[in-house]
Amino acid sequence: MRRAGRALLSALALAAGLLGGTAVTAPQAAAVTAPVAFTADDLDTWQTNGIVWALAESGGTVFAGGTFSTIRPPGVASGGAGTRSAVNFAAFNAATGAPTSCSLSFTRTSGTATVRALAVAPDGETLYAGGYFTAVSGVAVNGLTAIDIDTCTARAAFNPAFNATVRALDVAPDGTVYAGGDFTTVRGTARARFAALTPAGALTSWTADADLSGRAVEVTADGQRVAIGGDFFSVNGTNSHALAITDATTGAVTQAYPSGFFPNTSVVKDITADASGVYTAHEGTGGGVFDGRAAFEPDTFAQRWRDTCLGATQALQLYQGVIYSGSHAHDCSSMGEYPNVERKHLLAQRVTDPTLLAWAPDTNEGTGEQLGPRALTLANSGGSAFLWLAGEFTTVNGSAQQSLSRFGTGPDTGSPSTPAAWVSSDTPGSVNVRWQASQDLDDGNLTYNVYRNGSATPIHTTTAYSLPWERPQLSWTDTSVTAGTTYSYRITASDGANTSALSTARSATAARTADAYAAAVRGDGASLYWRYDESSGTFASDSSGGDDGGAYVSSPSYRQTPAAVPGAGTALGLNGTSEYVYSEKRHARPGAFTAETWIRTTTTSGGRIIGFGDNFGSGQGYFSRNSDRLVYMTDAGQLGFGTGRFGNRATILSSAAYNDGAWHHVAATQGPGGMALYVDGVPVGSNTVTTALNYTGFWRVGADTLSGWPSNPTSMFFAGTVDETAVYPSALSAAQVAQHHALGTGSGGGEGSSVTVGAAEDSYVNGSATTTNYGTSTSLAVRGSAAYLSYLRFALPAAPSGTELTGAVLRLRTTSLGTAGSADSFDVVPVTGDWTEADVTYANRPGLSSTVLGTLAAPNAVSTDYEVPLDTGGLSSLLGSTSSVALTSTGADALWLWSSEVGTEEYRPELVLTFSPS
Repeated sequence: MRRAGRALLSALALAAGLLGGTAVTAPQAAAVTAPVAFTADDLDTWQTNGIVWALAESGGTVFAGGTFSTIRPPGVASGGAGTRSAVNFAAFNAATGAPTSCSLSFTRTSGTATVRALAVAPDGETLYAGGYFTAVSGVAVNGLTAIDIDTCTARAAFNPAFNATVRALDVAPDGTVYAGGDFTTVRGTARARFAALTPAGALTSWTADADLSGRAVEVTADGQRVAIGGDFFSVNGTNSHALAITDATTGAVTQAYPSGFFPNTSVVKDITADASGVYTAHEGTGGGVFDGRAAFEPDTFAQRWRDTCLGATQALQLYQGVIYSGSHAHDCSSMGEYPNVERKHLLAQRVTDPTLLAWAPDTNEGTGEQLGPRALTLANSGGSAFLWLAGEFTTVNGSAQQSLSRFGTGPDTGSPSTPAAWVSSDTPGSVNVRWQASQDLDDGNLTYNVYRNGSATPIHTTTAYSLPWERPQLSWTDTSVTAGTTYSYRITASDGANTSALSTARSATAARTADAYAAAVRGDGASLYWRYDESSGTFASDSSGGDDGGAYVSSPSYRQTPAAVPGAGTALGLNGTSEYVYSEKRHARPGAFTAETWIRTTTTSGGRIIGFGDNFGSGQGYFSRNSDRLVYMTDAGQLGFGTGRFGNRATILSSAAYNDGAWHHVAATQGPGGMALYVDGVPVGSNTVTTALNYTGFWRVGADTLSGWPSNPTSMFFAGTVDETAVYPSALSAAQVAQHHALGTGSGGGEGSSVTVGAAEDSYVNGSATTTNYGTSTSLAVRGSAAYLSYLRFALPAAPSGTELTGAVLRLRTTSLGTAGSADSFDVVPVTGDWTEADVTYANRPGLSSTVLGTLAAPNAVSTDYEVPLDTGGLSSLLGSTSSVALTSTGADALWLWSSEVGTEEYRPELVLTFSPS
């Protein structure tokens, strides 16, 4: 279906890299990743109040046809200020998105009129519009009209009289108009679903009669063939389903695609072509359908590639060797892309192969059939190219925008998302910095800068490629550290033109001695190792030495204590109804493997503990279809380990129950010797099965389907605490498993230990309300001018025997108040006087020490976690006592923090103390 003028498409075809040309129609945005040319930033565009089915362009004007009655400015609700009448048709300035003076009304004497197809003649003088109508601004027509573009009037002499809806149009270089739709006669002459007319409207001899509806027509680049698409199974008596290539003069089928080439339940919804080939968009219903896109050679029309994403494709547009598509693609796992997750409505691929590119602006489903985008067209104005989008959507990139939008070639103004980072140190002489790749909807190659201790100069820079649906973990090890010293790190992401905000500051004290448990896990070859020490967010860092980071779903309970392994940080709490963790990286079929984790629970509803599945999405309908290599708990507390599918499953089930509220070490292995399940270092069952399902997928902890497994539990979700999850690409030996359990439970499990202490009391005082107590406030405030001061009291533990304090971090979170952040610096100092949360005021505020334990510099973001490394020498003498610190400032920019009274536990202030052997 022709989406842009023939002259424009010819110019673009010459610019395509596939053809070896170097000319371009418009400059590419500097910050997008080639070969993508358009940014993902949607531009201000007028809207309609109904579905837009068709687009076309000529001379910098974009024409839109559909089923609507009004248009309105961007940002205006339906019927709001500036709304004007537009009956099923409107014309817009391609560069501004505003309407032109061209106004036509498409109507019917009875029924609902609609415009379903638009195409511009190669000379740019005539716009053809097809659909279901009987008049255009008073001019009698039936299903197809010719509009003089200069005068914006329908040509009364052009009235070929189709007896049913016209759904597709294209115009050949010689001016011949090709149409497809539901019709069976044209001017009273039999033409079944496809027909061709002269520029004057006379029916030609071209005949391509089909048994079912025509939905797409496209003249090939050389003008010698016409590709037709639709629902049909027969064209001119030839067996050809959904697609056929016909002679442009006679209509004879020159290339057929018999039933079976495409599934019988799939149809063609759009076709586009240039000198590089012919490209088709497909929609299907039921199982085994083809919903994606296919590419065909320009001379033989043999299939070059086919993508198998599920989610009906409605529209295609070519530009500079890239095919842009509108669909609701929700499952591209069959081609190695994202699995069955929330729908994505705009995608891009090279014409040479179906791999998805780093371009994914989005719409919603919208009204009508809820399919989102319906049409795409290319427009060129003032040396810039614009990709116009139309359909039934009501939002674009999350903001309200109905049925029309557009994207340009630049400038790119969208910054990458702020990296989610975590740091840790369990090996002497190093601090590990890990972060999740940022999301950018039009840039795959992003540059990351790592900053240490508030420096404005990065200590490390790296570039990595990611996709909006595949954001791998990145990491860097800082080896220029001193044991026992605390370091703070922040990270930015840049696309070359736009830079994200700094990530939340994360701190770690450089280890003095090695963590024996972590060393054993890495030494035995773990390829995934989640320690669950993060304080918030969705990023679960991988400590294996590789980069197999995970994603937290539904904000589980972070930093649970005690941890499974003494001195090994914190654990993760799962609620048993919505929370779990999945690996961001897609994995090839695991052969030999070990899945290992620690669990603690009292659940009587069972649940999935760890396993391998082909999906990572949340919610019913998004769990894995293929799922095995799994460990689960029954309602009775037994542990099961299984592989295989339904009637061919191999399962080991423990005789004992482990839902006793104690920590248990669980390891499941499969290798050349078969399967084995270990609990607390001891084998509880084994068999000789060495096979499992063959599919790519994701490791998941805490939830996935369990249908049909022995003693199937009530819940797919695990309610309890998990810790120290690791996956290995080999079957660990019984001795290795036993060693891990021993290290985790013995005194050598972790050479150091970490203790998290919440504030026992906290409050702030106000120099402008000297007698007011704020002890029950959910906020704390600090400011130098018109002073606010905040006080926090902690019950500090004594150092464990044989250890000393080697690290201390005060964790705080700014409130959601718009002015909560501050550009000033804030000192943490000991409190020397007495105070209580219930009584402290500015008038009776306690005295403060002149010693500065730590400084929080420029915490300028709202709703953000901040960490203040504290001097251990100043705190060591306070261990074993209840002591207080204050937050002070000399600046005039207030800082607002959540207090211990806030309802969300992870927002409350806390002190993290690290002890290492003395």
